[in-house]
Amino acid sequence: MTVLEYLKDHILYLDGGMGTLLQEEGLQPGEYPERWNLSHPEIIRKLQKAYFDAGSHVVIANTFGANGLKFEPKELEEMIRAAVGHTRWAAEHSAHPGPKFVALDIGPTGRMLRPYGDLDFEDAVEIFAQVVRIGVDCGADLVMIETMNDSYETKAALLAAKENSDLPVFVSNAYGEDGKLMTGASPAAMVAMLEGMGADAIGANCSLGPKQLHGVVEELLACASVPVLLKPNAGLPRSVNGQTVYDVAAEAFAEDVTALLKKGVRIAGGCCGTTPDYIRSLVKQSRDVKAVEITDQGRTVISSYTHAVCLGRDPILIGERINPTGKKRFKEALRTGDMDYLLNEGIRQQEKGVQVLDVNVGLPEIDEAEMLERAVGELQAVIDLPIQMDTSNTAAMERALRRYNGKAMVNSVNGKEESMAAIFPLVKKYGGVVVALTLDESGIPATVEGRLDVARKILHTAREYGIAPKDIIFDTLAMTVSAAPDAAMVTLGALERIEKELNCRTSLGVSNVSFGLPQRQAINAAFFAAALERGLSAAIMNPDSGDMMKMYYAHRALHGLDENCIAYMDFMSHYVPIETKSASTVSAPVQGSGSALQRAIGKGLGEQAGALTAQLLETRAPLDIVQQEIIPALDEVGRGFESKRVYLPQLLMSAEAAKSAFEKIKDAMSNAPASTTGCAVVVATVHGDIHDIGKNIVRLLLENYGFAVMDLGRDVAPEQIVAAVTKCHAPLVGLSALMTTTVPAMEETIRQLREKAPWCRIVVGGAVLTREYAAAIGADHYAKDAMETVRYAEEVQKMM
Repeated sequence: MTVLEYLKDHILYLDGGMGTLLQEEGLQPGEYPERWNLSHPEIIRKLQKAYFDAGSHVVIANTFGANGLKFEPKELEEMIRAAVGHTRWAAEHSAHPGPKFVALDIGPTGRMLRPYGDLDFEDAVEIFAQVVRIGVDCGADLVMIETMNDSYETKAALLAAKENSDLPVFVSNAYGEDGKLMTGASPAAMVAMLEGMGADAIGANCSLGPKQLHGVVEELLACASVPVLLKPNAGLPRSVNGQTVYDVAAEAFAEDVTALLKKGVRIAGGCCGTTPDYIRSLVKQSRDVKAVEITDQGRTVISSYTHAVCLGRDPILIGERINPTGKKRFKEALRTGDMDYLLNEGIRQQEKGVQVLDVNVGLPEIDEAEMLERAVGELQAVIDLPIQMDTSNTAAMERALRRYNGKAMVNSVNGKEESMAAIFPLVKKYGGVVVALTLDESGIPATVEGRLDVARKILHTAREYGIAPKDIIFDTLAMTVSAAPDAAMVTLGALERIEKELNCRTSLGVSNVSFGLPQRQAINAAFFAAALERGLSAAIMNPDSGDMMKMYYAHRALHGLDENCIAYMDFMSHYVPIETKSASTVSAPVQGSGSALQRAIGKGLGEQAGALTAQLLETRAPLDIVQQEIIPALDEVGRGFESKRVYLPQLLMSAEAAKSAFEKIKDAMSNAPASTTGCAVVVATVHGDIHDIGKNIVRLLLENYGFAVMDLGRDVAPEQIVAAVTKCHAPLVGLSALMTTTVPAMEETIRQLREKAPWCRIVVGGAVLTREYAAAIGADHYAKDAMETVRYAEEVQKMM
């Protein structure tokens, strides 16, 4: 029996934490737990057998941090083979009844992927693929990807698992108190992407206890059509007599998790602080709980790296302006690689209110595959909207889909066998909602029934590729009424019947209907209204069209989709018609305030920020620009981050844009650089911990706020940190730790700093810490995120 066969009708129990148990067995601060697979095999086997004996069906091999960034290839393979072998031994020697499975464990690399970090997506895929290949070869039953706090790294790991094995893959992410990943993804966004790529189970683990993860679990259950898994911590950590303990006991933990099993969670275990006793209690308390049937939610959904957009009764707008057709300036930007032009067009459409961006960069004289991949990547760095990939070039489509951070809209496929054979495998592999044009080898049918026949053929073929109807959205092809008087009614009739009879969503390029006619906006708006009344799910349109935008907001208000007509009133309060020769366009308010430089920094437009700074330096003093332009822009973004209106990727891109501006300032100054006017700050990830994402973010923001940062890197011994602090007499040091096994190293570093550098303030951060825990190990301040570290550094500087 395979793990998926057992999961069909049963609750599946996972194991609990490993790091704290190894510490109890003697794992030293800074020591890699994975090396114990070779040096202490009897302890690893004992602990894993204890989990099987407690009732775990799946025990995870001790490979969480095993990857090529940390270990040389020979040692890596030896450790993984030993780890899987130990777990298999534990399964075979446990007397507990029931099926037993061995999972290969994959955790985060500790590095951020480009454009926010220095690790390329394909390099991340290969790092994970190396682990998967070894795990498959030595007999793992499934792959467990867990504790991922970045959607992009999660995608890299899942892609590696799917490309290098046929094993079931469970994926679990670490959500924060705000219910989102560190880089901003909601549970709904993660379900959209992971389910689209074929994950066999999706869930949450680490960071928080079961009660704190209740909201995350509810959202996962509401969105997922695959089993939902849960591996919470034993509550929150604290330090007692130098030992890390957690505030939720085994019985209370079991009670909380059992309540969530009753709501529909199908796979459950524990993470930090949980032991075999926790799993034993959970199995006992939930023994009479019947597995809740897993049903297909039937959601047609796309996503960005932050959120999901569901296509249904409430229509969405797809901005059409990133398309070279008829746009001389846009074509020139593509030829010259002027990405700022493209990015500004995307930002402008987002500010006008579209929910999705259509991206078409097809020009005969450029490398479309390279350009589409680049355009999608750079747009995602500054905009959080889902993207519709618009190309007939299959190679370009695959390159863009592969690197897209989310579940994209794919434009398009049609009823031709050649088209379906090219596009459907890409959608199956990378996920996506595909726009299906109702035409085939015979052309565009002239009747409603003919277009429905093409739609049925597309659905039938899609099923053969494993693509469900919910991931098909039909375009019934708006044709110009000036050439065919009944064209609009055929399009609308087919649209309405597809919505009602095939229960599929629909999309239209609305403005096609008016080609060749004067005052096209009038025709477009009337056709748009008619399509909306017949159930149109999405419109590819120009958000500059005042008539169409008014129609959209009015439709939502009249159909009960706009509570208290708030969106309608907000839109109309800013509506400024601009009469032109051919259209009525609308000027929507630009979000945010400030100068062009402040806006460029706020939007993360690095090249533009540098160019604008250079212009300002012709008339203004460098420090004046820093104090009146750059710092206020960073403060605005920082406040947005602190209030959860801005997510980490946007914060990082704004910091990079500010860095570009600072470079121009430095070049213009003959004295000390403006970026090092603050006090000295030493930052490091503590001994034994290679995860430096948080530390790198802190460094970047501190530098942008003018602090002189000495970055010691990761896996830094206490003595090295103390030496750096005393050498420069730094008034502040920042310490980071992600893993429970490395918190003792942080505590030892603090002890040595108190002894040899008593003047130095200590700020700490990391996923395993809390404010109380930080105080217990002797830190002066706990920072929940990078911006809080900046604020504390500012306080320290004021005290100097």
